[in-house]
Amino acid sequence: MQDWLKGLDRRAQAKCGWLIERLQERGHAFKRPQADYLRDEIYELRTRMGNVRYRMLYFFYGHVAAVISHGIAKKTAEVPSREIERAIRRKELFEQAPEQHTQEIEL
Repeated sequence: MQDWLKGLDRRAQAKCGWLIERLQERGHAFKRPQADYLRDEIYELRTRMGNVRYRMLYFFYGHVAAVISHGIAKKTAEVPSREIERAIRRKELFEQAPEQHTQEIEL
């Protein structure tokens, strides 16, 4: 996730960082238009710059943490199913051994 964030231009990094901070503050209460439920306990953080839509897929680990699986930049409105499936696989791996898959994001 951090590599993806670092690869964005400064403005996109700032917008995505702001969303991550809001998610940290609001947790489950963070809703549309900046956050939305996709399916199978996978959510997305949403922002846009011009015609590029930035999405960060995440899930909740109980009431303890929100775990950001990965980010994507796309031109269409819908999140591709393969990206949701990727987040689901990462969620399953995380739940098997949370201590092995935990990293703080430095904003």
